[in-house]
Amino acid sequence: MSESPSVRLVQQSDYQFAIYYNEEREPIFGDEPPPLGRSQGATPSQFLMAGVANCLSDSLLFALRKFKQNPEPIETKASCEIGRNDQNRLRILKIDVEIRIGVPGETLENLERVLAQFQDFCTVSSSVSLGIPVNVTVIDSQEKRLYPVA
Repeated sequence: MSESPSVRLVQQSDYQFAIYYNEEREPIFGDEPPPLGRSQGATPSQFLMAGVANCLSDSLLFALRKFKQNPEPIETKASCEIGRNDQNRLRILKIDVEIRIGVPGETLENLERVLAQFQDFCTVSSSVSLGIPVNVTVIDSQEKRLYPVA
């Protein structure tokens, strides 16, 4: 893949930026919470988590669909831990991602194989995890944890 994705940010006021990911579409907005900003958009940390979670969800869906399986609907939540590094600078210390599929795991063929490799094909989380631990959990519609296997 020889893509070169890009975005364009235009300051709206203070720390709020319009983020153009496609010039033919309306922008999304980023902002900082008070006291710097006014929470009129997602924070940079939220955008990073969204990128990781979205890519992992896409990767799982793609892998299951390769085997003609339908796990929908998928709902993914991501959270992160922010703390101070050795230089007392705020950093994202880890990202936790929980992917919930909309069907019982036992109804999906080749699920074990898919779960063993879907993360390897996620460009964003594989890149981010070089510097920030990314912990992934997959849960089915019956609240059964499918990954990691207990």
